[in-house]
Amino acid sequence: MPRIEHHFVTSIYREEFGQRERKGLVAELARACRDIAAEDRAGQAWSAAKAYPGYTSYASLNDLPDRNPVFADLVGMLDTSVSRFAKAVDFELSGRALELDSLWINVLEPDGYHSAHIHPHSVVSGTFYVAVPKGASAIKFEDPRLPLMMAAPARKQTARSANETFATISPEPGTLLLWESWLRHEVLVNRAKAERISISFNYRLP
Repeated sequence: MPRIEHHFVTSIYREEFGQRERKGLVAELARACRDIAAEDRAGQAWSAAKAYPGYTSYASLNDLPDRNPVFADLVGMLDTSVSRFAKAVDFELSGRALELDSLWINVLEPDGYHSAHIHPHSVVSGTFYVAVPKGASAIKFEDPRLPLMMAAPARKQTARSANETFATISPEPGTLLLWESWLRHEVLVNRAKAERISISFNYRLP
């Protein structure tokens, strides 16, 4: 009997923290992100200079867990989830644990977007979603083999998720997504009438 074997899987980890006991944490993170965005003049200036459609602390702050303990609580959750993901994708870490390298706030205004990119010099990257109003941006991942497909035909609209060229995920408040840092992704246009708030991060080998 013929068979098809599946190899070279691209994994995306999803976990939901928006319900029950974690709901208060999400609301507290939303307040903390808005407060910091309003006070961080350097981040506001960098965002304006780079034409970022909203605010990001990416280039201005590297001490969020020291500024507000709610970010330290978040990092504790992330450490656990990143460890699970590393095991799921069979990383050989030789007894080491991946460690947080950077953590930053994103406040995306209506009609804002973030073009396709990767996260160099990291192992695992991800985003925790804090405020996702109705119509807010989804995140779109690209098949890493896309530049090599050459004469391959388009995939059917009914293609199974494992065969799609692009994977689009619509998060909710409290959604955590993790992926390997080489995976190219983009944030689609924010069609909501309010800001979309998220916290992104990178983990590296110690």
